[in-house]
Amino acid sequence: MPICKSSASSARAAAAWPVLLAALLAIPASAQETSASAQETPAATGAAPTNAREGTAAAGDAALDRLKRATLQRKADARQQGPTALPAPSEEMRRRAFDGLRHRAAAPAMDARARTALDKGKEALAAQREAMARRLGQAFGLEAPDTSALAGAAAPGANKAWVPVLFVSSSMPIATLRTYAAQLEQAHGVLAFRGMPGGLTRVGPMAKLSAEILRLDPGCEGPACAMRGVQLIVDPLIFRQHGVARVPALAMVPGDPTQPYCEREDDSPRAAHVVYGDAALSGLLEEYARLGGKEEVRDAQSRLERR
Repeated sequence: MPICKSSASSARAAAAWPVLLAALLAIPASAQETSASAQETPAATGAAPTNAREGTAAAGDAALDRLKRATLQRKADARQQGPTALPAPSEEMRRRAFDGLRHRAAAPAMDARARTALDKGKEALAAQREAMARRLGQAFGLEAPDTSALAGAAAPGANKAWVPVLFVSSSMPIATLRTYAAQLEQAHGVLAFRGMPGGLTRVGPMAKLSAEILRLDPGCEGPACAMRGVQLIVDPLIFRQHGVARVPALAMVPGDPTQPYCEREDDSPRAAHVVYGDAALSGLLEEYARLGGKEEVRDAQSRLERR
């Protein structure tokens, strides 16, 4: 039977395998390991790659090594700290700096503006202090009130001859005093205290009490809080004139009860009646009218009814 060429080649290759196997067995094991290691790491030993695949692997390993070294160098640079202290200037540098300050160009216009602003600030501060002292004095009855500021708050005018004055004390509850202040604001009345907490030499406690009574919002703090339009006076003379020994008490005082007591006499006009009792202002006015003062309380009652 004829044999094709491929069958003949296969037969020759099969016949050669036993010869190759015997040759491999005859090579020492150390030589085989050295050859294998040289083939696996050609880049590490510096040997030239035997094919394109090994060359590509060697180039990739070299690129990774360069990237690793660059990353480590970047981290080392970032960890470096700057100077912890300012460099000491030399004598020459210090001399030049002070010479520059001494020979700086003068600015008379800027100096004049600064002095003008300082003077204006001092004048404004003095005016504010004077106004605050005047307001405190008016509130405590130590000086005459500002009639333009009190327009509509109190009614001491000629056509409003009787002003409701409610005698109170600092020992009364703040809630009660605030309620009376709200009612007196409608009736154009006045809150009168015999003295100040802590004595006449201590203004702070009385100022704090006045703010708590007259402040519209009890939770507000500071000078910007809105206050009720009620005049508050500290007047021991008006207590003595009307014989008030307990509070609260109501009197319809003719004239101007907010006038400083140091400017009034003991025989100044006084109310015809004094009504005692822990009642609303409307009830005290009704009792005053029942005692014969209908004409005196008419205006105050009409204002309360318009609420």
